Amino acid sequence: MTTSTRGAAKTPAVLVLEDGRVFRGRAYGAVGETFGEAVFSTGMTGYQETLTDPSYHRQVVVMTAPHVGNTGVNDEDMESRKIWVSGYVVRDPARVPSSWRSRRTLDEELDAQGVVGISGIDTRALTRHLRERGAMRVGIFSGDAVQDDSALLARVQEAPQMKGADLSAEVATTEPYVVPAIGEKKFTVAAVDLGIKGMTPHRMAERGIEVHVLPATATVEDVYAVNPDGVFFSNGPGDPATADHPVSVMQGVLERGTPLFGICFGNQILGRALGFGTYKLKYGHRGINQPVQDRTTGKVEVTAHNHGFAVDAPLDQVSETPFGRAEVSHVCLNDNVVEGLQLLDRPAFSVQYHPEAAAGPHDAAYLFDRFVSLMEGQRA
Repeated sequence: MTTSTRGAAKTPAVLVLEDGRVFRGRAYGAVGETFGEAVFSTGMTGYQETLTDPSYHRQVVVMTAPHVGNTGVNDEDMESRKIWVSGYVVRDPARVPSSWRSRRTLDEELDAQGVVGISGIDTRALTRHLRERGAMRVGIFSGDAVQDDSALLARVQEAPQMKGADLSAEVATTEPYVVPAIGEKKFTVAAVDLGIKGMTPHRMAERGIEVHVLPATATVEDVYAVNPDGVFFSNGPGDPATADHPVSVMQGVLERGTPLFGICFGNQILGRALGFGTYKLKYGHRGINQPVQDRTTGKVEVTAHNHGFAVDAPLDQVSETPFGRAEVSHVCLNDNVVEGLQLLDRPAFSVQYHPEAAAGPHDAAYLFDRFVSLMEGQRA
């Protein structure tokens, strides 16, 4: 429930975590109430791309950077058709944006899209709390939604949890569409949309790929109806343990031996398709400054992440799967979480992070070239 108001900055707001911790501040964006999973993002730039990333569906994002909104909102950096975060938490919102590309303030954009937020709280203390206790359910309340703390806590504890949530179909396209190749068309890729970001098909189009973006409900027959040279599975929200349909479709692709590339949720889908389990991380990886090592080259990359789940696969051995041998190709240097998988006997690989990297960094852009190489090898 939200109500639009231009006086939000003066309206008291309350953030209530499911373990009873309470933070008090001022409304930011729309006034009302919202619920979701409290997570934090460590990126110091790119807040517009974060807000419009479908992988943040049903999450309340806490920004660790203290100043947010400095460059306003433009019409070019949207990663999807709308803001997907359930709520937004900032410490010091910009009073006046400064950018030649800005068309409106972030506060105005949040308000226009009905996104309830809170400002003026100690986001450092909140982040430390989430690091110690883990991501958890949260509610933000402002205006007439503010009640006694105990009543608000009870409502937060009634909200659904992220574990067990099947969300990809809620954010994916309902109709297929095509992103044409830029310049000469070299390949056709069928991209299964589980919450795809707009920059991903653009990165492929830059490499001469015509991308057919398909709904999350697409079947194996739908995928091969476009006569693809390769198949891509996108990022997306929710618990991969619920994604039985995408797993089945991916297994069909693996059986045919078509070059395959997965990002984020797509990495978890590949893990499940190969027979590995998945699990929920304590507080996840979110931001644009996560160190990952590509074990195939030894190179360390600074990468963009947004995931609360991970693949449970052995780090230091080759695994036998129904589709041949598989190994962990990338690992997070902060905590040894699996950040990539590759098959050794079929043309398939995936990474847990975001090589399309809007708003950066661009260390992992080579992965799209690796996908092109697989399709060239298959064609040859």
